Amino acid sequence: MREETLHHRPIVWSIAGSDSGGGAGIQADLLTFADFGCHGCTAVTANTAQNTTAVAAINAVPLDALTSQLLALQGDLFPAAIKIGLLANVEQVNAVAEFLRTLSKSDKVPVVYDPVAVTSSGGALTEDSIGEAVIEKLLPLCDLVTPNWHELEWLARASVNGAAQIASAAQLLRNCGCAAVLVTGGHGELVAGEIADFLSDGSGADWFVSEKVASENNHGTGCTLSSAITACLALGYPLRDACVVAKAYVQRGLRLGNGDKIGVGAGPVGHCGWPTELRDFPEILLPGEERARFYEYSPVGGGNAFVKGFAATDSIRLGLYPVVDSIDWLQRLAELEVRTLQLRIKDPGDDLREQIAQAVSIGKQYDLRLFINDHWQLAIECGAYGVHLGQEDLQSADLHAIQQAGLKLGISTHGFYELLRAYRYRPSYLAIGAIYATDTKDMSGQLQGVAKLARMARLLPDYPLVAIGGISLERAADVVATGVGSIAVVSAITKADDCALAVGEFKRILEN
Repeated sequence: MREETLHHRPIVWSIAGSDSGGGAGIQADLLTFADFGCHGCTAVTANTAQNTTAVAAINAVPLDALTSQLLALQGDLFPAAIKIGLLANVEQVNAVAEFLRTLSKSDKVPVVYDPVAVTSSGGALTEDSIGEAVIEKLLPLCDLVTPNWHELEWLARASVNGAAQIASAAQLLRNCGCAAVLVTGGHGELVAGEIADFLSDGSGADWFVSEKVASENNHGTGCTLSSAITACLALGYPLRDACVVAKAYVQRGLRLGNGDKIGVGAGPVGHCGWPTELRDFPEILLPGEERARFYEYSPVGGGNAFVKGFAATDSIRLGLYPVVDSIDWLQRLAELEVRTLQLRIKDPGDDLREQIAQAVSIGKQYDLRLFINDHWQLAIECGAYGVHLGQEDLQSADLHAIQQAGLKLGISTHGFYELLRAYRYRPSYLAIGAIYATDTKDMSGQLQGVAKLARMARLLPDYPLVAIGGISLERAADVVATGVGSIAVVSAITKADDCALAVGEFKRILEN
């Protein structure tokens, strides 16, 4: 992923207003970019006169001054991503939109728009009504728009009084051409004590739910969230990963930045570095769980009831974990004293049940932690040790039946969002991949790398985690150093010149 392959800090732009009080606007954006290891550049749209108690004046910069900043940056500091904040008038909206259209002709750059146009109390921050220009000219050029409730009402021209209205208004914005909308929940509570953000894009809709942090230092949370998302996009993170990491960053800032007292009003949210603790990350609301009804959230076409808590493995460190596609390989590796194995039959024939029954028999003979990939019905029927499911299987598989049968459950994840989502089920282990490119399947859009793997492993230090994807003997030590307790391999074992030697070397690396 770009985070590991870049030899310089990604360049990120903030096209926004300056906050003379230092709590929001470009000041918050630059602090955030720095925390994420990005180089921040700015194109100032307005110089605001404000402190912790009020916004006294908004002084829009002349159009030629704004344009000259953008052209200077384009000539030497081309962005990996762009965050847009306050645009003070229609002329600025039109100019920025035209600049983005020109910029996209040379290279597609992710654009995040935080529609700063109204204060927390609903007061206007712009010189005139820019809503129509934003909807017509700017939204079709944005990859993500991050309105709070006030800003959503302003743009969608719709009242927002509950979860259904939020989802409907977000769809109205998407209908205007915006690729995705993240409605931030800091200005209201749908459930007491919870702050929930709603994401809607072409892949579906999600609620990200966090515990409300009582903090007097909450100025600039919207600017900080959108700039953190922008920084993550510049680092190559997928949108959902970027959103949950950014939400955790703001949550960490609210929690840890509450000790300082700056001014007599609302102080700036803390900028406290990369979020490293699970408690700062949001819970992904799951269809079928009891509290989903409070958010009027249900899967299209129905789904299973939420099931949580599966049988634990005998160790959080599962060690070497080969994934094989035949009984012969299973037998061979069992004889080499490999304890954790997965049977993944790619092209099942008429004898699928017989193969799984035979595999289960071998597993019991050698006391294996043997997981059956996908075929959970037969795994239950044959009395298997465990079953492994992909993300796409979680709504179709009968998780309650798997739980009741006492089978261990492993779930595949690809990034922060899927890791958090799968963790809600409390499975027996979580697999994280693909760490590197692999020849078994095309995972080019889901490569994690060891830096991202280490960050995810740090969130769950006492949980069984399995790294998978392109892991060779040469790479194994770097993977183990991230803190995961298991390495899943395929070709590194099955295509090795000396299978027994490869098994021994992997075991040595894992046990050091």
